[in-house]
Amino acid sequence: MTVTKSNIVAKTGNEAMAEAMRQINPDVVAAYPITPATEVVQIFASFIADGLVDTEFVPVESEHSAMSACIGASAAGGRAMTGTSSQGLALMAEMLYIAAGLRLPIVMADVNRTLSGPLNIHCDHSDTMMVKDSGWIQIFSENAQEAYDNMLQAVRIAETARLPVIVTTDGFIISHGMERIEILDDDEVKKFVGVYTPKHYLLDFDNLITLGALDLPDYYFEHKRQEIEAMINSKSIIADIGKEFQTKFGRGYELFETYRLDDAEAAIVAMGSTAGTIKVVVDDLRSKGKKVGLLKPRVYRPFPKEEIADALKDVKIIAVMDRSDSMNAQEGPVCLEVKAAIYDASTSLSIDPEHGRRVDKAKFRPILNYIYGLGGREIRLDDIEFIYNELFDALKGTDKERVNYLGVRE
Repeated sequence: MTVTKSNIVAKTGNEAMAEAMRQINPDVVAAYPITPATEVVQIFASFIADGLVDTEFVPVESEHSAMSACIGASAAGGRAMTGTSSQGLALMAEMLYIAAGLRLPIVMADVNRTLSGPLNIHCDHSDTMMVKDSGWIQIFSENAQEAYDNMLQAVRIAETARLPVIVTTDGFIISHGMERIEILDDDEVKKFVGVYTPKHYLLDFDNLITLGALDLPDYYFEHKRQEIEAMINSKSIIADIGKEFQTKFGRGYELFETYRLDDAEAAIVAMGSTAGTIKVVVDDLRSKGKKVGLLKPRVYRPFPKEEIADALKDVKIIAVMDRSDSMNAQEGPVCLEVKAAIYDASTSLSIDPEHGRRVDKAKFRPILNYIYGLGGREIRLDDIEFIYNELFDALKGTDKERVNYLGVRE
């Protein structure tokens, strides 16, 4: 491991993300304010005013325009970043698909906040889940330290994969919560991030390209397939950059984190700040002899289905906690991904010459879904313990609902 200079400071999640942006020093930041993400670009704007960066800051009239400006800047060959939340991300949605389809490595700080309506400014994951299939890599952060580290890695990931990246934090819980974090030395960050040298860009007048032209049925499918392949290939890129980050700075990042999962009988799968709460409960229940564990997906897009299925292969029963709902009478979005991953890992497709194709099914384990925390509803330690107790009851044969709405007054 390389020894690097760093500073231990107290910062909120918003401050940590803005600090990462300062060290990255992008060419263009375009943004429009929205609670609880406003501080990220507001603090960054103060860095510009103080001469700490030479970024061109573009204050726009809407989030749609913010992403449009980032698309233009990135297409011209510059590093472009922005920040938003909730309805702002919704207003950007049209342009998110364009940014990904044009393979532009834009980086966004999204502070997770529920989508209206009813109007609510607090945390859940409905905003990023709304755009989960837009072609953007999605990285979730458990705390302010991860938010800072993920932002630094996101630039490298985006520019290597040639895909845009969203880095998330939970609104108010992380964004406005003060934590002890380690800020790396400016020069070390500069070396890690490197100089951006785009392969193709509009202002390269010696190698002219067309960008954003009408793509008719003759070629659209092939171009979309290239984008899909880039998302698939980005999984190894994310993992490699996480390992490099660990080698240089001592903090390791993989596609997901496991906590006391090796011999666990019951496990919870959960993303974001709630994972920190779960770890406390896991330690407490372990001290009482209960074999419980946690799997925390860090990367939601691309979804690391094979790796997650393998990590959960020896667990007897699983609960997936979703901080959003899919609104289709099925499980929440994370649970659907986990169940599909485990199903794929548990089946083999064989061809029977006599009877045709068949699916040979292995034994499936129970997977319960818990929708929680919508609109910022607090998640407590005893809520987590309740879920683990539910899992052990189910193992004993007690019937449980497949989908549960945790903490709702019904």
